[in-house]
Amino acid sequence: MDTADGFAEHRAWERKLFDDRWGVVSWPKEYGGRALSIVDWLIFEEEYYASDAPGRVNQNGLFLLGPTLMSHGSPEQRSRFLPAMARGEEIWCQGWSEPNAGSDMAAIRTKAVREDGHWVIEGQKTWCSRGVWADWMFGLFRSDPESERHRGLTMVLLPMDTPGLDVRPIAQLDGETGFAEVFFDGARVPVENTLGEPGQGWNVAMTTAGFERGLLLRPPGRFVATAQRLQGLFVDAGEPESFRAAVARAQVDARLYRLYVYWTAARLARGETIGPESSVNKLAWSEMDIRMHETALSLLGLAEAAGDDATRRWIDGYLFSLAGPIYAGTNEIQRNIIGERVLQLPRG
Repeated sequence: MDTADGFAEHRAWERKLFDDRWGVVSWPKEYGGRALSIVDWLIFEEEYYASDAPGRVNQNGLFLLGPTLMSHGSPEQRSRFLPAMARGEEIWCQGWSEPNAGSDMAAIRTKAVREDGHWVIEGQKTWCSRGVWADWMFGLFRSDPESERHRGLTMVLLPMDTPGLDVRPIAQLDGETGFAEVFFDGARVPVENTLGEPGQGWNVAMTTAGFERGLLLRPPGRFVATAQRLQGLFVDAGEPESFRAAVARAQVDARLYRLYVYWTAARLARGETIGPESSVNKLAWSEMDIRMHETALSLLGLAEAAGDDATRRWIDGYLFSLAGPIYAGTNEIQRNIIGERVLQLPRG
Protein backbone atom coordinates (compact mmCIF):
# COMPACT_ATOMS: atom_id res chain seq x y z
CA MET A 1 0.00 0.00 0.00
CA ASP A 2 3.07 2.30 -0.01
CA THR A 3 3.21 2.72 -3.79
CA ALA A 4 0.95 4.92 -5.90
CA ASP A 5 -0.80 1.99 -7.59
CA GLY A 6 -1.08 -0.04 -4.39
CA PHE A 7 -2.44 2.92 -2.49
CA ALA A 8 -5.13 3.47 -5.13
CA GLU A 9 -6.14 -0.20 -5.00
CA HIS A 10 -6.38 -0.15 -1.22
CA ARG A 11 -8.45 3.03 -1.30
CA ALA A 12 -10.84 1.28 -3.70
CA TRP A 13 -10.97 -1.69 -1.30
CA GLU A 14 -11.98 0.62 1.55
CA ARG A 15 -14.87 1.88 -0.59
CA LYS A 16 -15.91 -1.68 -1.43
CA LEU A 17 -16.04 -2.54 2.28
CA PHE A 18 -18.00 0.63 3.02
CA ASP A 19 -20.59 -0.05 0.31
CA ASP A 20 -21.75 -3.16 2.18
CA ARG A 21 -21.11 -1.64 5.65
CA TRP A 22 -18.14 -3.83 6.51
CA GLY A 23 -15.60 -1.02 6.80
CA VAL A 24 -16.42 0.12 10.34
CA VAL A 25 -18.90 -2.36 11.77
CA SER A 26 -18.91 -0.84 15.27
CA TRP A 27 -19.62 2.72 14.11
CA PRO A 28 -23.12 4.22 14.21
CA LYS A 29 -25.18 3.61 11.08
CA GLU A 30 -25.30 7.30 10.17
CA TYR A 31 -21.53 7.21 9.68
CA GLY A 32 -21.52 4.06 7.57
CA GLY A 33 -21.26 1.40 10.28
CA ARG A 34 -23.52 -1.38 11.54
CA ALA A 35 -23.84 -0.11 15.14
CA LEU A 36 -22.36 -3.36 16.47
CA SER A 37 -20.49 -3.76 19.75
CA ILE A 38 -16.72 -3.63 20.13
CA VAL A 39 -16.80 -7.39 20.77
CA ASP A 40 -18.62 -7.89 17.47
CA TRP A 41 -15.89 -5.82 15.81
CA LEU A 42 -13.18 -8.03 17.33
CA ILE A 43 -14.95 -11.14 16.02
CA PHE A 44 -15.23 -9.53 12.58
CA GLU A 45 -11.49 -8.73 12.66
CA GLU A 46 -10.68 -12.35 13.46
CA GLU A 47 -12.63 -13.47 10.39
CA TYR A 48 -11.07 -10.68 8.33
CA TYR A 49 -7.53 -11.78 9.12
CA ALA A 50 -8.38 -15.48 8.86
CA SER A 51 -9.61 -14.85 5.30
CA ASP A 52 -6.31 -13.10 4.47
CA ALA A 53 -8.11 -9.93 3.37
CA PRO A 54 -6.07 -6.82 2.37
CA GLY A 55 -4.50 -4.48 4.90
CA ARG A 56 -6.39 -1.31 5.79
CA VAL A 57 -4.75 1.74 4.23
CA ASN A 58 -6.85 4.13 6.34
CA GLN A 59 -6.16 2.49 9.70
CA ASN A 60 -4.89 5.77 11.20
CA GLY A 61 -8.26 7.32 10.47
CA LEU A 62 -10.59 4.40 11.07
CA PHE A 63 -9.03 2.95 14.20
CA LEU A 64 -7.34 5.96 15.83
CA LEU A 65 -8.87 9.28 14.78
CA GLY A 66 -12.40 7.96 14.19
CA PRO A 67 -13.01 6.78 17.77
CA THR A 68 -11.31 9.95 19.05
CA LEU A 69 -13.67 12.10 16.99
CA MET A 70 -16.61 10.27 18.53
CA SER A 71 -15.24 11.08 21.99
CA HIS A 72 -14.06 14.66 21.48
CA GLY A 73 -15.43 15.93 18.16
CA SER A 74 -18.38 18.24 17.69
CA PRO A 75 -21.50 16.92 15.91
CA GLU A 76 -20.48 18.98 12.87
CA GLN A 77 -16.99 17.46 12.84
CA ARG A 78 -18.31 13.93 13.17
CA SER A 79 -20.75 14.44 10.29
CA ARG A 80 -18.10 16.11 8.14
CA PHE A 81 -15.22 13.67 8.62
CA LEU A 82 -16.46 10.23 9.65
CA PRO A 83 -18.47 9.22 6.53
CA ALA A 84 -15.71 10.39 4.15
CA MET A 85 -13.17 8.52 6.29
CA ALA A 86 -15.24 5.33 6.19
CA ARG A 87 -15.67 5.55 2.40
CA GLY A 88 -11.93 5.85 1.85
CA GLU A 89 -12.41 9.25 0.25
CA GLU A 90 -10.16 10.89 2.83
CA ILE A 91 -7.11 8.99 4.05
CA TRP A 92 -5.48 10.22 7.25
CA CYS A 93 -1.95 10.38 8.59
CA GLN A 94 -0.80 11.17 12.11
CA GLY A 95 1.30 14.27 12.80
CA TRP A 96 2.69 13.77 16.28
CA SER A 97 6.37 12.83 16.21
CA GLU A 98 9.02 15.50 15.67
CA PRO A 99 12.81 15.23 15.29
CA ASN A 100 13.21 15.95 19.03
CA ALA A 101 9.86 14.63 20.23
CA GLY A 102 9.20 11.00 19.44
CA SER A 103 7.88 8.82 22.24
CA ASP A 104 8.16 11.88 24.50
CA MET A 105 5.25 13.74 22.93
CA ALA A 106 5.27 16.30 25.71
CA ALA A 107 8.43 17.71 24.09
CA ILE A 108 6.51 18.84 20.97
CA ARG A 109 7.66 22.27 19.77
CA THR A 110 5.91 22.76 16.39
CA LYS A 111 3.73 25.76 17.10
CA ALA A 112 0.23 26.86 16.15
CA VAL A 113 -0.44 30.58 16.64
CA ARG A 114 -4.04 31.83 16.57
CA GLU A 115 -4.54 34.65 14.07
CA ASP A 116 -7.74 35.97 12.42
CA GLY A 117 -9.74 32.79 13.01
CA HIS A 118 -6.92 30.51 11.86
CA TRP A 119 -4.07 28.51 13.32
CA VAL A 120 -0.78 29.54 11.70
CA ILE A 121 1.54 26.55 11.94
CA GLU A 122 5.36 26.60 11.92
CA GLY A 123 7.67 23.64 12.44
CA GLN A 124 8.14 20.02 11.43
CA LYS A 125 6.61 16.58 11.91
CA THR A 126 8.27 13.29 10.97
CA TRP A 127 7.51 9.56 10.68
CA CYS A 128 4.01 10.34 9.39
CA SER A 129 2.71 6.92 8.29
CA ARG A 130 0.93 7.16 4.89
CA GLY A 131 1.94 10.84 4.90
CA VAL A 132 3.04 10.73 1.25
CA TRP A 133 -0.39 9.62 0.09
CA ALA A 134 -2.75 10.92 2.78
CA ASP A 135 -5.41 13.59 2.22
CA TRP A 136 -5.59 14.83 5.84
CA MET A 137 -3.48 14.91 8.99
CA PHE A 138 -4.47 14.97 12.65
CA GLY A 139 -1.62 16.85 14.31
CA LEU A 140 -0.62 17.90 17.80
CA PHE A 141 0.83 21.40 18.09
CA ARG A 142 2.00 23.75 20.82
CA SER A 143 -0.53 26.58 20.85
CA ASP A 144 0.73 28.28 24.02
CA PRO A 145 4.39 29.29 23.55
CA GLU A 146 4.82 29.82 27.29
CA SER A 147 3.59 26.33 28.19
CA GLU A 148 5.71 23.34 29.12
CA ARG A 149 5.36 19.61 28.68
CA HIS A 150 1.73 18.36 28.56
CA ARG A 151 0.06 21.75 28.84
CA GLY A 152 -0.68 24.17 26.02
CA LEU A 153 -1.02 21.58 23.22
CA THR A 154 -3.85 21.57 20.67
CA MET A 155 -5.07 18.87 18.26
CA VAL A 156 -5.75 20.24 14.78
CA LEU A 157 -7.19 18.56 11.65
CA LEU A 158 -5.61 19.86 8.47
CA PRO A 159 -5.70 18.99 4.74
CA MET A 160 -2.39 17.90 3.26
CA ASP A 161 -2.75 20.30 0.32
CA THR A 162 -2.72 23.33 2.63
CA PRO A 163 -0.43 26.11 1.27
CA GLY A 164 2.72 26.31 3.36
CA LEU A 165 2.74 22.54 4.00
CA ASP A 166 5.59 20.60 2.35
CA VAL A 167 5.53 16.77 2.30
CA ARG A 168 8.84 14.93 1.79
CA PRO A 169 8.92 11.13 1.45
CA ILE A 170 11.01 8.94 3.77
CA ALA A 171 11.99 5.55 2.39
CA GLN A 172 11.42 2.53 4.61
CA LEU A 173 13.81 -0.40 4.97
CA ASP A 174 12.26 -1.94 1.83
CA GLY A 175 12.68 1.29 -0.14
CA GLU A 176 8.97 2.14 -0.27
CA THR A 177 7.73 5.52 0.93
CA GLY A 178 5.57 4.48 3.84
CA PHE A 179 6.55 7.56 5.84
CA ALA A 180 6.90 11.28 5.29
CA GLU A 181 8.37 14.28 7.04
CA VAL A 182 6.15 17.33 6.85
CA PHE A 183 7.34 20.92 7.09
CA PHE A 184 5.02 23.81 8.00
CA ASP A 185 5.87 27.33 6.86
CA GLY A 186 2.98 29.57 7.79
CA ALA A 187 0.31 26.95 6.98
CA ARG A 188 -3.10 28.40 7.86
CA VAL A 189 -5.90 26.15 9.14
CA PRO A 190 -9.35 27.35 10.33
CA VAL A 191 -9.80 27.26 14.09
CA GLU A 192 -12.99 25.26 13.45
CA ASN A 193 -10.67 22.33 12.66
CA THR A 194 -9.59 22.13 16.31
CA LEU A 195 -10.40 18.75 17.84
CA GLY A 196 -11.36 19.25 21.47
CA GLU A 197 -10.61 22.45 23.33
CA PRO A 198 -7.57 24.62 22.47
CA GLY A 199 -4.77 23.89 24.90
CA GLN A 200 -6.30 20.53 25.86
CA GLY A 201 -4.69 18.50 23.08
CA TRP A 202 -2.86 16.23 25.48
CA ASN A 203 -6.14 14.81 26.78
CA VAL A 204 -7.35 14.23 23.22
CA ALA A 205 -4.05 12.60 22.26
CA MET A 206 -4.18 10.26 25.25
CA THR A 207 -7.58 9.04 24.08
CA THR A 208 -6.03 8.26 20.69
CA ALA A 209 -2.97 6.63 22.28
CA GLY A 210 -5.21 4.37 24.35
CA PHE A 211 -6.83 3.07 21.16
CA GLU A 212 -3.44 2.81 19.43
CA ARG A 213 -1.71 0.82 22.15
CA GLY A 214 -4.53 -1.01 23.78
CA LEU A 215 -7.20 -2.27 21.41
CA LEU A 216 -7.92 -0.97 17.93
CA LEU A 217 -4.62 -0.69 16.04
CA ARG A 218 -3.52 -4.30 16.52
CA PRO A 219 -6.54 -6.58 17.09
CA PRO A 220 -5.80 -10.16 18.16
CA GLY A 221 -7.10 -11.66 14.91
CA ARG A 222 -3.92 -10.45 13.24
CA PHE A 223 -1.69 -12.49 15.55
CA VAL A 224 -3.93 -15.55 15.78
CA ALA A 225 -3.76 -15.73 11.98
CA THR A 226 0.04 -15.33 12.02
CA ALA A 227 0.37 -18.11 14.61
CA GLN A 228 -1.73 -20.37 12.39
CA ARG A 229 0.45 -19.63 9.35
CA LEU A 230 3.51 -20.36 11.50
CA GLN A 231 2.07 -23.71 12.50
CA GLY A 232 1.52 -24.52 8.83
CA LEU A 233 5.13 -23.61 8.06
CA PHE A 234 6.27 -25.87 10.92
CA VAL A 235 4.29 -28.78 9.46
CA ASP A 236 5.63 -28.13 5.95
CA ALA A 237 9.18 -28.18 7.32
CA GLY A 238 8.64 -31.69 8.72
CA GLU A 239 7.84 -30.64 12.30
CA PRO A 240 11.46 -30.31 13.50
CA GLU A 241 11.51 -31.00 17.22
CA SER A 242 13.81 -28.08 18.01
CA PHE A 243 11.07 -25.65 16.87
CA ARG A 244 8.12 -27.27 18.59
CA ALA A 245 8.31 -25.13 21.75
CA ALA A 246 8.61 -21.85 19.81
CA VAL A 247 5.64 -22.72 17.58
CA ALA A 248 3.59 -23.76 20.63
CA ARG A 249 4.51 -20.53 22.40
CA ALA A 250 3.28 -18.53 19.40
CA GLN A 251 -0.11 -20.25 19.67
CA VAL A 252 -0.30 -19.67 23.43
CA ASP A 253 0.85 -16.04 23.23
CA ALA A 254 -1.64 -15.19 20.48
CA ARG A 255 -4.50 -16.65 22.48
CA LEU A 256 -3.41 -14.97 25.71
CA TYR A 257 -3.31 -11.66 23.89
CA ARG A 258 -6.76 -12.41 22.48
CA LEU A 259 -8.14 -13.00 25.99
CA TYR A 260 -6.52 -9.82 27.31
CA VAL A 261 -8.02 -7.71 24.50
CA TYR A 262 -11.49 -9.21 25.02
CA TRP A 263 -11.14 -8.41 28.72
CA THR A 264 -10.33 -4.82 27.76
CA ALA A 265 -13.35 -4.75 25.43
CA ALA A 266 -15.59 -6.02 28.22
CA ARG A 267 -14.41 -3.17 30.43
CA LEU A 268 -15.22 -0.65 27.71
CA ALA A 269 -18.67 -2.22 27.31
CA ARG A 270 -19.25 -1.54 31.02
CA GLY A 271 -18.49 2.13 30.47
CA GLU A 272 -14.91 2.07 31.74
CA THR A 273 -12.02 3.71 29.90
CA ILE A 274 -8.65 2.51 28.65
CA GLY A 275 -5.91 3.82 30.92
CA PRO A 276 -2.16 3.30 31.29
CA GLU A 277 -2.66 -0.47 31.27
CA SER A 278 -2.91 -0.16 27.49
CA SER A 279 0.90 -0.17 27.59
CA VAL A 280 0.73 -3.87 28.58
CA ASN A 281 -1.08 -4.60 25.31
CA LYS A 282 1.52 -2.72 23.32
CA LEU A 283 4.40 -4.66 24.86
CA ALA A 284 2.60 -7.95 24.28
CA TRP A 285 1.78 -7.58 20.59
CA SER A 286 5.02 -5.89 19.53
CA GLU A 287 7.34 -8.45 21.12
CA MET A 288 5.13 -11.41 20.17
CA ASP A 289 5.17 -10.29 16.54
CA ILE A 290 8.98 -10.31 16.40
CA ARG A 291 9.24 -13.75 18.05
CA MET A 292 6.80 -15.32 15.61
CA HIS A 293 8.57 -13.91 12.57
CA GLU A 294 12.02 -14.85 13.85
CA THR A 295 10.81 -18.42 14.27
CA ALA A 296 9.35 -18.36 10.76
CA LEU A 297 12.60 -17.14 9.20
CA SER A 298 14.54 -19.88 10.97
CA LEU A 299 12.09 -22.48 9.69
CA LEU A 300 12.36 -21.08 6.18
CA GLY A 301 16.15 -21.34 6.36
CA LEU A 302 15.91 -24.91 7.58
CA ALA A 303 13.62 -25.78 4.70
CA GLU A 304 15.83 -23.89 2.21
CA ALA A 305 12.66 -22.23 0.96
CA ALA A 306 12.71 -20.55 -2.42
CA GLY A 307 11.89 -16.88 -2.89
CA ASP A 308 8.19 -17.42 -3.51
CA ASP A 309 5.37 -15.09 -2.44
CA ALA A 310 4.86 -16.89 0.88
CA THR A 311 8.54 -16.55 1.74
CA ARG A 312 8.56 -12.90 0.74
CA ARG A 313 5.56 -12.31 2.96
CA TRP A 314 7.35 -13.72 5.98
CA ILE A 315 10.43 -11.59 5.24
CA ASP A 316 8.35 -8.43 4.80
CA GLY A 317 6.46 -9.25 7.99
CA TYR A 318 9.71 -9.70 9.89
CA LEU A 319 11.12 -6.38 8.68
CA PHE A 320 7.92 -4.60 9.68
CA SER A 321 7.78 -6.34 13.07
CA LEU A 322 11.10 -4.74 14.00
CA ALA A 323 9.34 -1.37 14.08
CA GLY A 324 6.75 -2.62 16.58
CA PRO A 325 8.79 -1.81 19.71
CA ILE A 326 9.27 1.75 18.37
CA TYR A 327 5.99 3.10 17.00
CA ALA A 328 3.02 3.90 19.25
CA GLY A 329 5.61 4.83 21.87
CA THR A 330 8.84 2.88 22.39
CA ASN A 331 8.68 -0.18 24.60
CA GLU A 332 11.14 1.43 26.99
CA ILE A 333 8.61 4.22 27.53
CA GLN A 334 5.81 1.66 27.92
CA ARG A 335 7.74 -0.14 30.67
CA ASN A 336 8.17 3.15 32.49
CA ILE A 337 4.43 3.80 32.24
CA ILE A 338 3.61 0.32 33.53
CA GLY A 339 6.07 0.63 36.40
CA GLU A 340 5.05 4.10 37.52
CA ARG A 341 1.33 4.30 36.69
CA VAL A 342 0.13 0.69 36.81
CA LEU A 343 2.39 -0.95 39.41
CA GLN A 344 2.92 2.32 41.34
CA LEU A 345 6.66 1.68 41.64
CA PRO A 346 8.88 4.55 42.80
CA ARG A 347 10.89 6.43 40.20
CA GLY A 348 14.49 5.31 39.97
